[in-house]
Formats: sequence, C-alpha cells, structure tokens
Amino acid sequence: MSALEPAADPAAALDALQCALPDPTVRDLAWLLLSPSLLRAQPPAGELADPFETPDEAAATVAWLLRLDRDASPLRQAIASTPIARLGRYAECLLGFFLQHGPAARLVAANVALRLAGRTIGECDFLVETASGRRLHWELAVKCYLHAGGERAELADYVGPNLQDRFDLKLAHLLGHQLRLSARDEFAALGHAGPWQAQMFVKGWLFYRWHDVPPMPLAVDAAHHRGFWVTRSEWAAFCAIRPGARWVVLPRLAWLAPRPEIANADIDAAGLSQPGTLAERLAQQSGPTMVAAFEQKSTPQGHWHEAARGFVVPDSWPEQARAFALSLA
Repeated sequence: MSALEPAADPAAALDALQCALPDPTVRDLAWLLLSPSLLRAQPPAGELADPFETPDEAAATVAWLLRLDRDASPLRQAIASTPIARLGRYAECLLGFFLQHGPAARLVAANVALRLAGRTIGECDFLVETASGRRLHWELAVKCYLHAGGERAELADYVGPNLQDRFDLKLAHLLGHQLRLSARDEFAALGHAGPWQAQMFVKGWLFYRWHDVPPMPLAVDAAHHRGFWVTRSEWAAFCAIRPGARWVVLPRLAWLAPRPEIANADIDAAGLSQPGTLAERLAQQSGPTMVAAFEQKSTPQGHWHEAARGFVVPDSWPEQARAFALSLA
C-alpha cells in the first residue's frame, strides 16, 4: 500500500495525501471528504454519511484529487462562480463539486427547499445516489466549537466563537428537523422519488483551552480534529511553549484544512509574524480570532508547516462562554 492509498489510520492517510496537495482549495476538498466526523453515529436517526461506498471509490477519489491538484482551475472556477461569505456555504460548494465531478456518489439535487403554506420550512442540502443505487439525503454541517470549560461531558459545553451557536443545539436541530425533511409527505410532491436514507455529514474542529483536558462527551468522535484557545492576556505565556513558531491570522474561508507549506523565502509575503507582532494585531480585534502556528521543518528546504491552530479570545470571553453553555435554550 502506498502512502497515498486509504489506510487503516484515516488521519495518517489524510496527512500523507495533503502533503501532496499544494493547492489550498483542493486541500480543503480532500479534508472535507477524508477528515473524521465531529460526531459518532446517533442511532436511530443520526446515521453518519460516508462519501465512499467502497474502498475502490476511496482509492479512485485519492487519484482524482491528485489529478485535480495538477490543474485546479475547474474547482477554483466553480467556487468563484458563487458569492461565498460563510464557511458552510464554501463547504457546500466543495462537496457539490465532488458529487458532480468525482468518482463516487452522484448528485441528484442540492438545496431542495420544502415549503408549506407559502413558507419555507427547511432545505435538504444534498440528494445523492450511490453506484449500488442507494438514495441518500445528506445534511452537511462544518463547525468550529470551543470548549467553554468545566468538568461536565456535555455537548452544550462546545460553543461557537461568537456565542451564537452551541453543539447540542445543532445536533438537536439535525436530528429533530433537518434529517426528517426528506421523509415528510410534502417532500414526495417535489419530484424526487424516494425513499431517501437521511445521513449527517458533520466535519470541523473542536478547540480546548490550552491548559485544560476536559472529559469528552460520548457523542463526540475521539478522532476529531482539535486545536487550542487562549485569552489575550495568556498569549505571551502560551507562545513561550512554541518559541520558534511564526504566527498568522486565518481568514474564515481558511478554517478547513491545515494550510499548505510555506517556503522560507516566502514567510513575510505569507504574513507569518513573531508573537509580539501578532499580539499588536490581535489587540485591534473585538472578538475571537483564529490563528495558526507555523514551525520550520529540519530539512534542507526549511519549509514552514502548520503545527497548530486555535482561537485567541478577549479576556471577558471565558465567563461569557460558560454562561452561554449553561443557559437554557
């Protein structure tokens, strides 16, 4: 088995593949397809989606991604053709491109709105058909949640950086509303013959306070991608743990896959800075900011690779986040 074939260790397979994908958009697509779910299956209604029906489809997708990276213009053009401001919309465009052009499941329809009495009551993200004829309804969610602290093992303790979202509420909405849309009587009238097997496609990152190791809820997949969070007043002490790192702010649409390696000659152009310089920029931010640490490889080329990512939050954020986690919604 080559390093670029699907392996028993999916994380190792993804790392090996992404080393061969310098194009950021192709890396994001590979990450979306191959990264672990944030959640375990939640039976009976919360079945997990798998973009590959067979190992052969997974292997064919790896080969397809490598070819796409050599000429990523079709993917870039597809992304550029739609105004994108939200991370979730970006992920939808990536997955839609794969379902239209990739070597696995086939796209039947996307963003199928269900209306009742003149109002939209929901929208099915993707209807797909597999090679064996299975008809699947996928609900896609890409989330970044920060653990608000405490010793509970509850999904409610994972909150959105801007305190407008919470993991338990998102899962409840998926199970209680979104995944049920394709089974409603009204859905059959839209012309997409079922029955549809509803599945959730939940990817993302969970972030933990840099000095905490909290208990994990049973619903969370232990293999999930994880990062740190730190307050602004803790920033200097935190950076002392990585004395050789350079830092960069990650814009929202760079929150999926780890960023590509950066040549030593390009670090200034890429915006990599010392911790103190970044602290000055963070002081001008009003809310949480995602940053990434780049460390230099001990190779002749001396390339810099993303070694960690996380959020720097205002000093008032932890107390507000804890109150949000404990609130009744």
